[in-house]
Amino acid sequence: MDILVVGSVALDTVKTPFGHAEEILGGSASYFSVAASYFTSVSLIAVVGEDFPDRHVAFFQQKGIDTSGLQRSRGRTFRWRGEYEFDLNTAKTLETQLNVFADFSPKIRNENRAPQYLFLANIDPGLQREVLAQMSQRPRVVGCDTMNYSIHHEHKSLERTLSLIDILIINDAETRELAGKSNIIQAARSIISQGPKVVVVKRGEYGALMIGAGPVFGVPAFPMEDVIDPTGAGDSFAGGFLGYLAATGASFEDDALRKAVVFGTVMASFDVSALGLQRLGELTYTEIETRYREFRTLTRFEDV
Repeated sequence: MDILVVGSVALDTVKTPFGHAEEILGGSASYFSVAASYFTSVSLIAVVGEDFPDRHVAFFQQKGIDTSGLQRSRGRTFRWRGEYEFDLNTAKTLETQLNVFADFSPKIRNENRAPQYLFLANIDPGLQREVLAQMSQRPRVVGCDTMNYSIHHEHKSLERTLSLIDILIINDAETRELAGKSNIIQAARSIISQGPKVVVVKRGEYGALMIGAGPVFGVPAFPMEDVIDPTGAGDSFAGGFLGYLAATGASFEDDALRKAVVFGTVMASFDVSALGLQRLGELTYTEIETRYREFRTLTRFEDV
């Protein structure tokens, strides 16, 4: 089944202790779309400027991603420049140029208004609700991400959005900040009381937790010898997670959600192994399945 994603497409300049790249393809919707494209069909809604390279559009299309909703506006494309020191868990933002993204107003084409699965990437919560309002029918699953700025400066607006979604996928710091609680599980339960059925907490090198109606489920990160660039890992996780649900037609069944968390973790592990979308863009599904099975071996243990 299909996924519609609304978010950012950007040009990133990234420096890590293990590499450096200038103006490579980035943005939350880019990482999500590429990760999800290995599981199901994806339609992308975003805005870019007149300077956005045609080769990036061709790359999306080669991955089978529908780019008919990729708006071109007069001006420059959203740019982000950041670096990581030896603590790869935290990016230091050196420069953000919103450019055409500052005036982004998602316009959903008629043919994209009835997706089975919808992911609202980390854009303004008011814009997230505008997207929902343009749907001709309620999607089977509405997933959502957010960001620190919205938590601190648009809290009331974010609360209204939370009341309309099904699955919130955010990192551990955002979970604590949003709920005002230090304990991750208590914080996630508090967020669930505001509307979402499920909260998935991304914990970087420590893995992920899923809190919903059933027992808490947690997985470690897949152990990697070479971590080059963690940019986009969280969005790649979300793409793998929702992509698997869409591929199987699942929604909130506990077994499907658990497998989705593992597939999300697998996609994030590929993302961090190279700069930008380099590794994620050249995968095969056989590699994904192989790592999924390796993950089962990694976490298997016998009963007492």
